[in-house]
Amino acid sequence: MQRPDWAPETIDVERPSVARMYDYYLGGSHNFAVDRAAAQAMMAAVPEAPLMAQANRAFLRRAVQFLVAAGVRQFLDIGSGIPTVGNVHEIAQRHAPDARVVYVDVDPVAVAHSREILAGDERTRIVQEDLRRPEHILAHPDVRGLLDFSQPVALLVVAVLHFVSDDDRPAELLRTLRGALAPGSFLVLSQASDDGRPADERADAEDVYRRTDNPLHIRGRAELTALFDGFDLVEPGVVWVPQWRPETPDSAEDAERAVFLGGVGRLGG
Repeated sequence: MQRPDWAPETIDVERPSVARMYDYYLGGSHNFAVDRAAAQAMMAAVPEAPLMAQANRAFLRRAVQFLVAAGVRQFLDIGSGIPTVGNVHEIAQRHAPDARVVYVDVDPVAVAHSREILAGDERTRIVQEDLRRPEHILAHPDVRGLLDFSQPVALLVVAVLHFVSDDDRPAELLRTLRGALAPGSFLVLSQASDDGRPADERADAEDVYRRTDNPLHIRGRAELTALFDGFDLVEPGVVWVPQWRPETPDSAEDAERAVFLGGVGRLGG
C-alpha cells in the first residue's frame, strides 16, 4: 500500500496496530487497510466494538471534567493513542487553560501524529514510552519538565490494561507510578471485561488481537478493582463506563454493552 505522509517510515503498514484500530472504531482517519480489516473482524466477533470505544472516550471526557473540578491541573495520560476529537488537553484546557498534559504512547504513529497536532502548545508533551517501563516514563525529561510531582497529578491509564499481561505484573507497574504521586492525585483506569459475556465471544476477540503486537488480556471487575490498591475509589466505584457519573440517566441504559469497566481513585494522605 502507499504510505501516507503522516506515517513514519519505521512502522509496519502490513501489521494491524491496536492504536489505529481504536482510531477506526472512533471514526478517525489515521488507520490502514490492515487495521480496518482487523477492526471489522473484531466487530464480527463483538458487534459492540465501536460502541466500546465511543463509551470509553465519553468516560474519559467525564473523568477529566471531574478531575478539573476537583482542582487537578496536571495530567499524565499513558497509552493515549492517536489524537482524535475530545483529547485530554482539549477537555482540560477548555475548563482550565493552565492545565498541563503529557501524553505517553508506545505506538510510533500515535506519537508522530501527536507531535504534529501539539506543535506550539507549551502546555502539552508527547513521549514515546511503554507502560511496562514506568521508571522510564517517570524519568523522561519531557515528563519531569512539564509536570510537578510535588503537586497532585491525574494518572490516566484508559483502555490500556487489557494489553498488559499478568506476567507483566500490572499491579506492580501501577504501584511504581503511584509512588511518584503526591497526596491528592488521582488514578483513572478502564479496560475491557468479559463479565457476563459469552465465552466464545472472548475467544473470538482474543483471536483477532493475536494478529497485532498487543494480544488481549481480559479482566473482571474484582481484578480491576484490586488495581486501585492504595487509592480510595470515588463513587460509584468500578462500574461499566456508561454508569460512571452519566450525564443523563438514559446514557447509562444497557451499560454492559459497552464492555469496558472503569473507575477513578484518589490518593489520600
